[in-house]
Amino acid sequence: MKITSLQNPAGISRLKLFLALSRTPHGLLDMATPSLGALLWLGSFPSAEMMGLGLLTAFSGYTAVYALNDVTDYRVDQEKIRSSRLPETHQDLDSVFVRHPLAQGMLPYWDGVFWMVAWAVLAMVGAYLLNPFCTLIFLLACLLEYFYCSLLKISHLRGMISGLVKTSGPIAAVFAVDPDPEPLFLIVLFLWLFFWEIGGQNVPNDWADLGEDRKLKAKTIPVYFGLRGSILVILSSLLIAVAMSLVIPWVLPQEIGFSYWIGALFAGAYLLLLPAYRLYKNKTSEDAFHLFNHASYYPLAMLLVTVISWVV
Repeated sequence: MKITSLQNPAGISRLKLFLALSRTPHGLLDMATPSLGALLWLGSFPSAEMMGLGLLTAFSGYTAVYALNDVTDYRVDQEKIRSSRLPETHQDLDSVFVRHPLAQGMLPYWDGVFWMVAWAVLAMVGAYLLNPFCTLIFLLACLLEYFYCSLLKISHLRGMISGLVKTSGPIAAVFAVDPDPEPLFLIVLFLWLFFWEIGGQNVPNDWADLGEDRKLKAKTIPVYFGLRGSILVILSSLLIAVAMSLVIPWVLPQEIGFSYWIGALFAGAYLLLLPAYRLYKNKTSEDAFHLFNHASYYPLAMLLVTVISWVV
């Protein structure tokens, strides 16, 4: 059965529909993660040429991968819409414009595919110019994203794949500015952002979709472990993430200012731990959205903390 557009908010423009497909507001915030990894390792800003190419490549990569998610989940999202009659109105950053424009019939499917491929090609070119190894990381991230979507009804462990996808950007960014970075730094950076993604993004987002996922017989961490188990995963993951943010200065090649420690503690508490505690107390979808949205700003906050620490 063909899904026709059930909602067209205020005649939303075609460009905004493509931006909604790629969840651009969230993608722009995610661009802080590769910037954070690169600047932490360098201890300074790279050349203007590298910064420009790096930002364009990061934007292209996130635009392509988020679009890949909706293209791959096209049938599943249609099933969600059919089962709930109307698409749910969400309060998260992924739905600033409109949720799942392909599945709602607001964009033709092949237009979405073309959009995704075009940005993926641009990302591959930019990654190759930065460091050919970055191209391999990007292609691996795309493959992992495909598997992540495909495992929706197979295994709750798919959530671990989302952590691998989110860490691929910052890891690639480090290789873009230094072809031979310290492995210990990469390990700590990986653990930091992996557990941020699991506790602050993946599980809270699946918590908010718990009703839909149960109808679909989807395999997610909240469906598998329930609310009690999910909050344990969230709290433990975010505690590890905050701890790793305090470990990272010890594995940098240069000293970092004392203000980093203060900023890291404040950002971790305000954007991660306090919203997680609120979710623990209330256990509502609204609080899951609250945690997801706050955690989405965490990499940007840590990027600012890092830059400020260079001078304070």
